[in-house]
Amino acid sequence: MADLKQRIETREAVVGIIGMGYVGLPLARTFYDAGFRVLGFDIDPAKTEALTAGRSYIKHIPSERIAEMRAEDRFAATTDFARLGETHAILICVPTPLTPSREPDLSYLVSTGEQMQPHLANGQLVVLESTTYPGTTRDVLRPILERGGLVAGRDFYLAFSPEREDPGNPNFTTRTIPKVVGGFDETSGALACALYGSCVARVVPVSTMEVAEAAKLTENIYRAVNIALVNELKVIYGRMGIDVWEVLDAAATKPFGFGKRENKTFFTPGPGLGGHCIPIDPFYLTWKAREYGVATRFIELAGEINTSMPDFVVQAVMVALNDRGKALKGAKVLVLGLAYKPDIDDLRESPSVVLIEKLRALGAEVAYNDPYIPATWRQREHDLQMESLPLTEENLAAQDAVLISTNHTDYDYAWIVANAPLVVDTRNATAGVQEGREKIVKA
Repeated sequence: MADLKQRIETREAVVGIIGMGYVGLPLARTFYDAGFRVLGFDIDPAKTEALTAGRSYIKHIPSERIAEMRAEDRFAATTDFARLGETHAILICVPTPLTPSREPDLSYLVSTGEQMQPHLANGQLVVLESTTYPGTTRDVLRPILERGGLVAGRDFYLAFSPEREDPGNPNFTTRTIPKVVGGFDETSGALACALYGSCVARVVPVSTMEVAEAAKLTENIYRAVNIALVNELKVIYGRMGIDVWEVLDAAATKPFGFGKRENKTFFTPGPGLGGHCIPIDPFYLTWKAREYGVATRFIELAGEINTSMPDFVVQAVMVALNDRGKALKGAKVLVLGLAYKPDIDDLRESPSVVLIEKLRALGAEVAYNDPYIPATWRQREHDLQMESLPLTEENLAAQDAVLISTNHTDYDYAWIVANAPLVVDTRNATAGVQEGREKIVKA
């Protein structure tokens, strides 16, 4: 322990990060900025080749920053897991999605562990950051790593520290977001805290890895449940002819017990959930809870409400077109925003993808525009095979409906409303538009 701790303190420790995506790449940059040498690992050669050439493939991480890291020769990217032997700490940032039956899919984690195991060395620290159910690090990852004879807590150190990335949010970075850390044993926890404490503003140690795993699930379940609540209110108030957005703004004036809009401390409705966390993480706990004979009724109900939102939006589009004497079948619909949230280029689990698939299935001619996503790519069960339609007056006028699914700040909503025959707004993006209100339908 003393040797590794000293290496961390003197920045002689080499940090290996497995998974150069939306979590791993910002983490690599953070450790680099703290003075460490960083090795990035990924099974996708296109990513490692881009990073080696000093190019970024993530919008909020500029290529200039990657080029700078490469120029100083303290950062390298590789597909060769044998180079894990060069590292002193290994951080795992791989996907933990759901299967088609909405059960945890740990195949990426298991595969990573199996690739790591032959190269694991005495004295190394391994930290899992991928979101998962309590017990995964101890019961799934640890046995794989111990197959070669090394024992956790004796020969190598093991911990869990959940990622808390918020892509595109300028107010929080990997360095400034507090880092929860739980160790396999006291020594593992202390070393993991020392490692993260060398590059983040605040480390929050907890008693076990399971507490740290549960903390991340709780954060996202809390959000999922509250988003489900406002989505359900949107449906109820809509039937009553009441604007849910006006209701929320009015409720937010209460100085206690609710939240303030300017601080974004309350939740707002939308066309569904997106991103790699909130639509997925609650189901990791519901699956694990069944092992203990516990029914997670509240969480599962929230999931049902949130996953039903795309159907609600499609129905709203259908009714809006019908009111204008147009059937959805054969109608031209332009979806604005493919990313799962504003001003990023990430379409993982985006409700926009589901909306496009549902509209297509009902016979609509669907196009999309997104300033950050020029073309789609295959995502497990989704493969739209589309390119972004230029946003021009002619293209807007040619649509039967324009569906605002992601409220990018780049969009000029007054101009969009002025040139489109019908706008279905799922994000209240047109709240400030004065002219053409008769063309706007909220959904």
